Amino acid sequence: MADVQRITYATDFSEASLAAFPHALRLAKVTGAELTILHVLATPMSPFIDSGYVPQEIWDQLDAGMRAHAGQKMDGLLRQAVEAGVRATTAIVDGGIPADEIVRAAESAKTDILVLGTHGRTGVARLVLGSVAARVVATASCPVLTVRMAEAAGTRA
Repeated sequence: MADVQRITYATDFSEASLAAFPHALRLAKVTGAELTILHVLATPMSPFIDSGYVPQEIWDQLDAGMRAHAGQKMDGLLRQAVEAGVRATTAIVDGGIPADEIVRAAESAKTDILVLGTHGRTGVARLVLGSVAARVVATASCPVLTVRMAEAAGTRA
């Protein structure tokens, strides 16, 4: 693991993604790698904007609110990383398909290991809701550490 220099931790601030954060911190600390804390910011659906159902000013306010919220959450995670003695930076990426944006950002940063949480859904729930983690694992060019929410809490599902 001595060759690990860059770790990217992707979060949507959900309980499942936050369960993976301590693992990303430990991995960064053990390897001495720099940790990038990544968030993909959701974008409003353009058909609603283009149709005139919702005025542009409202969308702009929603966007500003989402950015402010993401910034606050990222600052908190960055603070935790620094307190843990980890070199860390944050990155917020605009919209798109979250899994694709995570992979793209990791490749751009020359990430050695990507860390993210997963709900661990299977069967119909995964089929209906999809899985960002599964898509990242399938398409990332670097190793991906996924942490199931139940595993992080100490219970096995």
